[in-house]
Amino acid sequence: MAKARPARPGEAAALTALVRRSKAHWGYGAEFLAACAPQLRVGEEELALRRVVVAENGRGRLLGVTSLEDLDGTDGTDGTDGGGEADGSRAARLGLLFVEPAAIGRGVGRLLYRDAVRRAADLGFRRLLIDADPHAAGFYRAMGAVPAAGSPPGLVRFAVAPAPLAGWARAWTGGGAAVHVGNVGEFNAQFADASLGPGRRAARDYSCLAAFYSPLPAALVLPGPVPGWWAGAVGRALGWGREVEVYDGLAGRGPGLSEAVLARPALAGRVRGCGLPLVPWGLTEPYARLAGVPWRPEALRYESKSAAHALFARILAGGGHPGVALPAQWRAGSRRAAVRRAAARARAGESTVLKSEHGVGGSGTTLVTPGPLRAPGGVRALRGRLPRGPLLVEEYVHGPADADAPRDLTYDGFVDGAGRPHRVGAALMDVADGGYRGATVGPGVVPARLEGPLLEFGAAVGRELAAAGHRGWFDVDFVVDAAGRLAPTEANMRLTGPSVAFMVAARLDAVRGAGHLVRIADRVELGARLPEAQLEEVCGGLARDCAALGAVFVPTIPTGAFDPAPWLGVLVAAHSLQVLDAAEVLVRERARALGEVFGAR
Repeated sequence: MAKARPARPGEAAALTALVRRSKAHWGYGAEFLAACAPQLRVGEEELALRRVVVAENGRGRLLGVTSLEDLDGTDGTDGTDGGGEADGSRAARLGLLFVEPAAIGRGVGRLLYRDAVRRAADLGFRRLLIDADPHAAGFYRAMGAVPAAGSPPGLVRFAVAPAPLAGWARAWTGGGAAVHVGNVGEFNAQFADASLGPGRRAARDYSCLAAFYSPLPAALVLPGPVPGWWAGAVGRALGWGREVEVYDGLAGRGPGLSEAVLARPALAGRVRGCGLPLVPWGLTEPYARLAGVPWRPEALRYESKSAAHALFARILAGGGHPGVALPAQWRAGSRRAAVRRAAARARAGESTVLKSEHGVGGSGTTLVTPGPLRAPGGVRALRGRLPRGPLLVEEYVHGPADADAPRDLTYDGFVDGAGRPHRVGAALMDVADGGYRGATVGPGVVPARLEGPLLEFGAAVGRELAAAGHRGWFDVDFVVDAAGRLAPTEANMRLTGPSVAFMVAARLDAVRGAGHLVRIADRVELGARLPEAQLEEVCGGLARDCAALGAVFVPTIPTGAFDPAPWLGVLVAAHSLQVLDAAEVLVRERARALGEVFGAR
């Protein structure tokens, strides 16, 4: 495996020869190479000045070279970027990036590029210019560089915005690697709620999201088996730069992942003794024993929808949130009582949302509109669809008249071990018929008129949770009403799909440049059920084709592809909404077409 290191004295001649061989690989003749020889030369006296870094293999053979240079020969401290933009930012140039021809296509260029972006961020550069050979334009586009104006003759100019890892992400796991424990089913099982179905296969599939519980995993601990190629494919897409250990197939058919790890002393010792933070989907008593932390079940009380509603009411009673309006909620002791109240509301022309006390992704949530409830047999049919036990009856919030206006939003944050709340951000959710389907995060995704009050209210919830003893991730979900106000509907004391998108955005910003938009989709239906090898082939093709657009494709939940009705959890990311949308369309169309491609084999 190649590694990057600073160039050493005495290597300049060998690096110059490597650069010339790499340039000649693209078909340039001797006359052209002679004409540009000064630009291709690496001088011994320049190694430190140009911040030259090389890639070498395990035997010390040089495989590539890159340089990170002050723009136009300046150090960038004059408040300009050398291109006439006096914005106070510092700028640099990627002067060299050449790979030994025999090593092209083996990840050396990717290694050197990401190293240069990281070093630029560490040095305080906030703009990195690249004047690329046309043959390399596809590579830079795939790496996340954005086309820029002012290309010199015969070259293609790109720009990158180097950025350090987001402050909240550093606070989440200390900025380093962590061990991710995919205890989704275990978390669900601790709530006595029939709508959660603690033994469902879906919880096992969603445990695959453990790959994204922090920006950089060291190990994944999973209840079910996952494809052997999957973690490596995700790591290449997100620039993990290391092989991630995967411990899968641990929990059989039951939900108890932490118990399964504790029953394996060697594995438990490895997980606990590696000196890295442990990050679960959510807190449980068995996980607390595994991690060696105190178990405080009361810290999860706001996972209850009625408790969260009461919390929201207390915050709003204190004033200061004029853009937030809480929908009315009532508790019904039985299905019959819930339906009776919903029917009364229907007679008044009002729609109602019936909720279980706990639920995931819309499970246990039923929207009741007046028409079906008034129809013959409507009351009995509704009662038969509802889970047993107490239910919450909630006022339905009608959304904006503009169908394209944002409707479902969420705030993500967490409380660290010292009790300090941290804001992560706002996301736009994709919700249909009360069920969560995905989310998009990134700059400008949530309009400023909604983002401000959403962030303020979410931060207020975070302060209350911290005071109540909660430690870990949380979110607050909202719908937008017809007047453009935010209506908080529930809180989650665990990681979620939007939290995964935030983690990936933080990682991609650090390795590809700031400003990523990330969209996660829970289920993309596949046109065929694929064997593991074919699924790898399909995902590899999607990754390459999305990269050609300037986007990133990541298979987030591969195991759904082996279900009788196959599906795939996916994530796409890009620096613009247009590219993001194009990547999503490509993925969905390719997924639908799989029946034609593989059905004939």
